[in-house]
Amino acid sequence: MARIVGVHGIRQSRTSKEQLTNDWSRALNRGLGELGRPDLSADALELPHWTGLLARGANHLGPEEDRFDVAVPLSEEEVDFAATALEEVVRQEDLARVQQLELQTLGLPQLWPARLTRLVMAYDRRFPRGGGKLFVSMMREVRFYLYEPDLAAHVRALVAESFSGSTAVVIGHSLGSVIAYDLLRRGEIAPDRSSGVRTLVTCGSPLTIPSVRRGLNVTDGEPLKLPGDIAWVNVFDPGDFITGGTGLSALSPEITDAEVDNGIGNPHSALRYLRSTQVADVIAESCQ
Repeated sequence: MARIVGVHGIRQSRTSKEQLTNDWSRALNRGLGELGRPDLSADALELPHWTGLLARGANHLGPEEDRFDVAVPLSEEEVDFAATALEEVVRQEDLARVQQLELQTLGLPQLWPARLTRLVMAYDRRFPRGGGKLFVSMMREVRFYLYEPDLAAHVRALVAESFSGSTAVVIGHSLGSVIAYDLLRRGEIAPDRSSGVRTLVTCGSPLTIPSVRRGLNVTDGEPLKLPGDIAWVNVFDPGDFITGGTGLSALSPEITDAEVDNGIGNPHSALRYLRSTQVADVIAESCQ
């Protein structure tokens, strides 16, 4: 029976549950190995492929019709959400430096409004190698979950089915951390399936961004909370563009931050987070 339920992030429409489970298991086992702990059992991890559910239900996220593809223009609502989120994480000194510059798109979509383009340019000063553009891309899918309640409910229901009485740890990466938190706080998992949950691990979580929390009806200044006595460990990389490089502990005394270094190639990578000894330590304490 699954001791760990994983909730993946965005851009997984071209993979499968089997592939994701194999990749996540190998990454988790690498971290456990560095601690000298045994590998997970073959059935320890359950990882529902929620992107596949949306692809079938909405006919948007499949490999042949992706509403978030870079070739698909942003809607006005997407522009506003992404720009507002950027305003909440961009450094004011970086924004001030680009305000006087002529708009140089530097590979950015030509049809983006000036407000968004300048914010992306400013964010790139802190997170080079296209951090601002990647942030906008991910915010499109985050917004989709937050403001499509019927589809979001289907996602939560699918994830909830993956729990069993032996589930001890929930791991959510990127948008998956938002889904995991939303599911747990709503209490939508049957009591006989959720009673053993001891820990939530969030990795690369956009819950650091006020706009994302407001989309979950968490008002500014309201602490993030989980029901019961579930511990919350948030793993973050200061170089991770999707989090603004910050943790979650300042938002709630119930959250413990663990800082990692995922390298410069892709600090938001799920597998880099999962193979860290910080995540492995939680798994070892809660599941083995």
